[in-house]
Amino acid sequence: MADDAIRCDACPVLCYIKPGRTGSCDRYGNHEGKLVRLDPHVMLDRAVERGQSLVPFLERSGEWDGTLGSHGETFVTAIGAGTTYPDYKPAPFIISSQVEGVDMVTVVTEGIFSYCGVKVKIDTDRHLGDECSTVRAQGEPIGHVTTSEYGSQMLSLGGVRHLTGGSRHESTATCDALLHLCNGKAVELTIDDGATVLVQAGIPPVVDGTQEERMRVGCGSATIGMFAKQWFGKVDEVVVVDDHITGVLSEHQAGKLLGVPETGIKLKGRRSTPGRYFQVAEPGTSWGGTDIDDPLSILGKFNVKKAWPGLRLLMVSTTGEHYAYFELGEDCRPKEKDLPAALRESVARIKENCEPALCTVLFMGGAGGSLRAGVTENPVRLTHSVRDALTRVTCGGAPVYVWPGGGITFMVDVTRVPQNAFGYVPTPALVAPIEFTLKLADYGELGGYVDQVRPLNSISATKDGKRRVAARDDNPWPLESGAKRK
Repeated sequence: MADDAIRCDACPVLCYIKPGRTGSCDRYGNHEGKLVRLDPHVMLDRAVERGQSLVPFLERSGEWDGTLGSHGETFVTAIGAGTTYPDYKPAPFIISSQVEGVDMVTVVTEGIFSYCGVKVKIDTDRHLGDECSTVRAQGEPIGHVTTSEYGSQMLSLGGVRHLTGGSRHESTATCDALLHLCNGKAVELTIDDGATVLVQAGIPPVVDGTQEERMRVGCGSATIGMFAKQWFGKVDEVVVVDDHITGVLSEHQAGKLLGVPETGIKLKGRRSTPGRYFQVAEPGTSWGGTDIDDPLSILGKFNVKKAWPGLRLLMVSTTGEHYAYFELGEDCRPKEKDLPAALRESVARIKENCEPALCTVLFMGGAGGSLRAGVTENPVRLTHSVRDALTRVTCGGAPVYVWPGGGITFMVDVTRVPQNAFGYVPTPALVAPIEFTLKLADYGELGGYVDQVRPLNSISATKDGKRRVAARDDNPWPLESGAKRK
């Protein structure tokens, strides 16, 4: 090639790379006329005891001779391993090891995922946007709001349609947002007719400039059930404001069993079952995920035949962030008073029982036939082996959930994967590590590339090309789990 450029065949872009330069993905470069994977290949070291960061290679009492050991204490991840494109080639590394007397093999490759995305769980009661509302990054649509869960708002981002089915700007913005989220970096997202959210895996969300501190203890009804006994005798009525299910103590079964008398309270919204109300207000970012700033706005007039002057009323949100205390006057209208000391403890208890608010990012990808062809010449056998639990799938050594049904569609918590494990190619698509671990005998039976298997200690452990990372204590050890399966 002109100017001594070489052609990279690691992805469909097929860059021409000049000496000393990198391809468009920054993952491969031309080093003295050779195509080189620039990121180090990551090996996991298993700690002998919890809390111990690293363990030595080979014999514990001997000197390290520069090769990797084969005692089941080292796991070769796919991070930095390279890809199989155009996929009929065997995976870059097919490593054998012996664990507890069982011959094992681990097939590693960096998969190029056009069919991928992230599921984001945002712990907040605040309304971020209506279901199916478009989520944007850099002004471009990259996903949508999906169904809310208990104390959390959920987003579905990415997917092949956003990566390939829109404009070039949409594709680029989607790939960029997914890459940053998967590598643990913060991304600002805006939701049509909704909120602006700063999302980062393992970090509290920031909603419209305010950092969220806690997720709710439960819905309004559940909060009544949990704390009814603590309120009994200290207050006559409690309303727990919630966008979904607002609870009323005197009507709730918990209050009935305690003998709380009727108070004549009238609540707006749609009554579901006793003490449980839907749609008391519009969704929002204030009291209990509603749009109200004045809690009395959800109340009608008290029934004067049942209410009485001096009736004590506590109104509180599901996180304890908002609260107000009232007493009925002679006209049976609520008048705000200072919160009595006896009730301060119960409001504090609600806050205490709320878990810290975090953002959770799950990478989700489909390992298609092309990727599987790097493992076996008959790709469907790998799918069957995974389904039959003969093959363990990991992502950078982290455990994954494999969806039932056809194909190998998996999800992984990105905080359990080593840092900067994800890359991209400008097709655009994400690059994610994936490893398949199984018994050597099973690998032969599914038509694997047995002639490409090499021992663990055959991999050079030079400082330039490899990086040792301590295995997480809360992640199962991939080799041990595979060896113990029958």
